[in-house]
Amino acid sequence: MERAVIRVDGYVQGVGFRWWVMGLGRELGLTGYAENLVDGRVEVHAQGSTEALGTLIRALIEQPTRRGRPGRVTDHAIEWTTPDPSLRGFSVR
Repeated sequence: MERAVIRVDGYVQGVGFRWWVMGLGRELGLTGYAENLVDGRVEVHAQGSTEALGTLIRALIEQPTRRGRPGRVTDHAIEWTTPDPSLRGFSVR
């Protein structure tokens, strides 16, 4: 199991982006959450298999989106961290 924190920048708040991430995270069997940051970015904490994380990350940043992603992502940063065994399900915060 791996865990990634992905911060995406662009037009990602107020457009259903976090709810879209939650749906995809659940579809991929990941645990974690997506939350708005005060600076206008969205931060996604996701953990699970390397393959599922790769699929999520590609969907978050692909241009143009093939998965109907709302909004527009202009930049991103990925940080790999230690998995958190207390995370359950995938939610929006």
